[in-house]
Amino acid sequence: MNEFKRVFGAAAIAALAVMGGAKGAWAQAEVEIQFYFPVAVGGKAAESLGGLVAEYAAQRPGVKVDAVYAGSYVDAMVKAITASRGGNAPQLAVLGAVNLFMLLEEDLIMPIDDLITSDAEREWLDGFYPAFMANSQAGGKTYGIPFQRSTLVMFWNKEAFKEAGLDPDRPPTTLAELVEFGKKLTKRDAAGKVTQWGMRIPSSGYQYWELQWLIGGKLPLNNADGNKTNFDDPRVIEALQYWLDLSQKHEVMASGLLDWGATPKAFFEGESAIIFTSTGNLTNVRDNAPFDFGVGFMPGVKDLGVSTGGANFYIFKGSTDEQNAAALDFVKWVSAPEQAATWTLATGYVAPRPDAWETPTLKAYAADFPPAGVSRDQLEFAVGEFMVYEQYTVQSFIDDNIEAALTGQKTPEEAMQDAQRKADRLLKKYR
Repeated sequence: MNEFKRVFGAAAIAALAVMGGAKGAWAQAEVEIQFYFPVAVGGKAAESLGGLVAEYAAQRPGVKVDAVYAGSYVDAMVKAITASRGGNAPQLAVLGAVNLFMLLEEDLIMPIDDLITSDAEREWLDGFYPAFMANSQAGGKTYGIPFQRSTLVMFWNKEAFKEAGLDPDRPPTTLAELVEFGKKLTKRDAAGKVTQWGMRIPSSGYQYWELQWLIGGKLPLNNADGNKTNFDDPRVIEALQYWLDLSQKHEVMASGLLDWGATPKAFFEGESAIIFTSTGNLTNVRDNAPFDFGVGFMPGVKDLGVSTGGANFYIFKGSTDEQNAAALDFVKWVSAPEQAATWTLATGYVAPRPDAWETPTLKAYAADFPPAGVSRDQLEFAVGEFMVYEQYTVQSFIDDNIEAALTGQKTPEEAMQDAQRKADRLLKKYR
């Protein structure tokens, strides 16, 4: 219970108390399900999920939900596979949406379709945003249920825009404008030292995700079967060249590798006037930015597109029928409009169903804080995140080569051709 309190916070303990005491409620459970969840989201997210778990338990006294917090997305994936191979698979896990083909190769997860028993459940399954379902389906079946989903969005410092003579309510909308705005926003002191960069695109952590929006959603980095990549397509090389030019040619962004996790802090401290990061940072930015800021579509999104990101629920094989039914029931409950609204409010992740945005909670949130609706509206132009078999290895091929190009070790063309050669050698066995 001490560990539960440490991770979940007072909200969960209070909710459990409603059940007449945590100890007694757990002891009365008839069906137990375990699910893994990445703690990397931290803070309010962990406490919010703890409250949701406790609320569910209060409504389902016959079900015990044991939430195991398993580290980062990668850590959670490794632990889920290891536990499954050892015959101790969880019933449920929240794992990266891009892990679908890896989970299928390991034969670990069940098609959600096989658990659907009614028209109402089918209607529920069909009610998620199509852009999110692109990383949830394979071979005509649904395996993942969108949960903490996101897209990249653009944050800009409105005060910096005013100082640069730019309209603070009008961000760049094309890649050409991004360069134009970046030049006006980059500030140097009398000695020529940069005191504020025009923008920051993280290049250490989720490199492929950032590249995907520069390429544009009309050219996915992988095919639908997850066994072929398009790394050496001229449009991919051109996008990487543009990224490099922002620092080397246009001098509107710091050179070298820019850490993903440090990007919000760089924004708060005025190091960069524009940043591109996950909508999962929305609550963080709202709580910590010491200035008025804007949130908008990725530049060029109406023509080029943006990819989704985040994680899904997966139901694992090897459990009893009762556990499978309980796992599905929990997923249905936590993705229902009110619970999805609670999660979005706590984290900034995008509620994955249109009906959640019709709740009084999210209507009020969007009215009070219009940036909350940006990522939702951007879904009209979004495509699925890069996803293949042996995801982490293939992902390392493109990420490492993006880094090589941005640090001057290879040209963008050399980098993407190298990534493609390596991906072809690894993925050909899946064709």
